[in-house]
Amino acid sequence: MPSIQILPDLLINQIAAGEVIERPAAALKELLENSLDADATEISVQLENGGIKLLRVRDNGKGIAKDELKLALKRHATSKIATLQDLQRVSSMGFRGEALASIAAVAQVTLTSRTEADSHAWKIEAGDGQLGEPIPSNLAPGTTVEIRELYFNTPARRKFLKSEATEFAWCEEIFKRIALSRPDVAFSLQHNGQTIWQLAITQGEEGQLNRVAAMLGEEFGHAAVKVSRKAADLSLQGLAALPAYSRTNRDAQYFFVNGRFVRDKVASHALRQAYQDILHHQRHPAFVLFLELSPEQVDVNVHPAKSEVRFRESQGIHQFIFHTLQHALAIPARGHATHLPEQRDSLLLPTQHSIRLGEVERDDTYRLWEMLTHKGGAEPTSEPILKSSLSTLPDSEHPLGFALAQLSGIYILAQNTQGLIVVDMHAAHERIVYEKLKSSLDSEDIVKQPLLIPVCFDVDTLDISTVEAEQDALETLGFEIAQLSPTTLAVRSMPALLKQSEAEAAVREVLEELREYGASRVLTERRNELLSALACHGAVRANRILGINEMNALLREMEQTERSGQCNHGRPTWFQISISELDAMFMRGK
Repeated sequence: MPSIQILPDLLINQIAAGEVIERPAAALKELLENSLDADATEISVQLENGGIKLLRVRDNGKGIAKDELKLALKRHATSKIATLQDLQRVSSMGFRGEALASIAAVAQVTLTSRTEADSHAWKIEAGDGQLGEPIPSNLAPGTTVEIRELYFNTPARRKFLKSEATEFAWCEEIFKRIALSRPDVAFSLQHNGQTIWQLAITQGEEGQLNRVAAMLGEEFGHAAVKVSRKAADLSLQGLAALPAYSRTNRDAQYFFVNGRFVRDKVASHALRQAYQDILHHQRHPAFVLFLELSPEQVDVNVHPAKSEVRFRESQGIHQFIFHTLQHALAIPARGHATHLPEQRDSLLLPTQHSIRLGEVERDDTYRLWEMLTHKGGAEPTSEPILKSSLSTLPDSEHPLGFALAQLSGIYILAQNTQGLIVVDMHAAHERIVYEKLKSSLDSEDIVKQPLLIPVCFDVDTLDISTVEAEQDALETLGFEIAQLSPTTLAVRSMPALLKQSEAEAAVREVLEELREYGASRVLTERRNELLSALACHGAVRANRILGINEMNALLREMEQTERSGQCNHGRPTWFQISISELDAMFMRGK
């Protein structure tokens, strides 16, 4: 067996480069972070061949003094930490002191820098383990790092690099992450002499929104809601897209902790939970969120590339993120609209407040809705109960407007101040029933409706045994079920929110869940799935003819229901078509 020996510095740096600098994008990330730590306000990036042939980053930061140029290219040499206490509260982007030394071990590096106090710049070259001496150079105050021929001396590693287009795509993604995190810094990106991005400095909250819109597109901005909450030393700010903008992959998910882009399991789980019952299956949400907290509460030294963090109070962080985002997405009557009105903040959908009806109007509305949902759906009345009262209310109180007609027994057509509203009545009612079921179960106050004539149906022995074993769970869910014979069950009462005609289907759904998962799981981790299925059974069905008053009652309920812009499966429940869009369809004014 070979004897133990100390590895040479060059090999150590090459090993470190394999961990930290896996591709040009990783080198770009390290250089951009160094520029930000140097308080740069202007950063330009130039790439050739996807960053493999050339990667140059120029900034106007503080610069590096002549005597420290050599140290900057040494391993574990840094100005950002000095003691263990500094490591426990890292506030800079970089701190390990490995990046430049690792890059210099696998590429040809030229470092040119000038401080405000220097009359001219100094340049030093390094490559293949060799380090030159500083020589005078021309440069405005700041630093330029030039990396040529990445992995030229480690061909095995270079073989793992992808095509020029792929490597550039990774570099551009890193550039976007850094640029999104710092709207107060101007950025530019060139590839093979072509300008790809040119981003000016923007200040404040509005500047952050403008930077997001510039980088992720207006479509994201139109579909996004503002997220903003502070509690103690925690702060979560940014934008989260409504489910209608969901993606097939995670390419529009940007989560920053103290300005650092990370992929964190705790945060990812909290974000998924916030979207869990409003996002369609196999879809991924889009967001740009910034979590700020005390540096002592987060450990950024858990991954060589600093792409992961560890929270000291992970459960508290999880709950804070989850509740903040859930609240932001739970705005009544919000959905993906095809048109947005002109307003000062064009990134946000128009706020649609809950209605403020007087007691008479509210009682009339709910009386009609009770007729529709709890009494098997009475025939539409010809008496215009709400006509006089609703017509006196301003349209601004009703963002979903007033019903005009029903289309194909599926859609409600309504008019508001902006134009035409199209509502999927089953999807909308499904969300309303679902939210009410959740609230009732949370408050342990599910209203039961005794059935004048019990609903009887045949079942197998497994269903009979499930009813006998899970009476407490059935009672909690609002069902009273009795056994009439060895093969027959009778439903004597059920949640008032569900329609009597769907009693058998609803009970079979509940029994199947209880049999497969047990009462404990059904009432905890499987609760939302079960309530969503029950809401589907209880929602008004397609081809059900509704009167104008019934349709208006549904619109008013939508305006008061959280997350009513999406059904339980994440599909949109309504769309807005503006008058200008209708005019364009018919070529009016041309």
